[in-house]
Amino acid sequence: MFTPVQLQLTSGTPTPSPAPTQTPTPAPTPLPTSEPGTKTNPLILALAPSPRPDDAVAAAGQVIAAFIEKQTGFSIVIVQNTSESELVEALVKGNAHIASLSPYGYVLARENNSVEAVLASVRNGELFYGTQFIANRESGFTSYFDSARDENTAEAVVALKQFQDKKPCWSDSASPSGYVVPLGLLMQSQVETRSGAFIEGQPSVVRAVYADNICDFGATFIDARQSPVLEADYPDVMDKVHVIWRAPQIIPYENISISNRLPIEMRRVIQRAFIDLMLTPEGKTAVQTVYGLDELQIVEDTAYDSFVLYLQASGLELQDLFKE
Repeated sequence: MFTPVQLQLTSGTPTPSPAPTQTPTPAPTPLPTSEPGTKTNPLILALAPSPRPDDAVAAAGQVIAAFIEKQTGFSIVIVQNTSESELVEALVKGNAHIASLSPYGYVLARENNSVEAVLASVRNGELFYGTQFIANRESGFTSYFDSARDENTAEAVVALKQFQDKKPCWSDSASPSGYVVPLGLLMQSQVETRSGAFIEGQPSVVRAVYADNICDFGATFIDARQSPVLEADYPDVMDKVHVIWRAPQIIPYENISISNRLPIEMRRVIQRAFIDLMLTPEGKTAVQTVYGLDELQIVEDTAYDSFVLYLQASGLELQDLFKE
């Protein structure tokens, strides 16, 4: 598995001291409880989960916490959970407020309505990536993808029905692009396939489809056929392995999420602080060290709706998708 404006809260009114006369003594004004983000009730910044603490990660976490404190005035402490499932539980219980979550971790936390995604990881200039169904050109399947125009020529239900009772090659049982989302697309299109072969690594799926003797079709990220590890041994791979259909770019990378326990105004202030943090060399290095994120961009929760849809359509248990 993989190892965020303030409200005025008041305590109950204390019982007034007995008055020395018959005239009642007014009850004293209750003292406010500690507000979130104060020294007595600090915000909790969760580092990337790990069963083995790392001094460099802890030091970088302190850099992030110190910057957010300076930018916002909120007190911050850091914690590190041993697993992502433990981290999600901490967010649900209010024992963490700011964290980086994997796509599956975010969906689980979102199901509990415990977090809001505020910043998304950017890779190759994109917030999301896609998946594709591939097959050997000699397999007899019809391609419903126009490579010249980079677009599908039919809906999924039309393109994927030809995979009924056929055998797929999947990369691994937790891969969003190599198994989970493609399976969700097939299930939503009411296409039942034979039991698939799980082949470690998406280039290996391309090799299996190229060989045309292991499975009938496969699924990979876009575009695994161009992987450098395939170039030497399969110079004609782009011609021999063709795309049958491509899903939109709906699969997210990691994100920065903030607890819904915090007021929305506070979440926006923290979001702004992370943006400013990434503009500093020290801050960017710290975020890379702690979370492995190179670039962040503002995102809304609704951007994840399609990913959640296909994840649910797959019928897979979300908890089983977490990696140790």
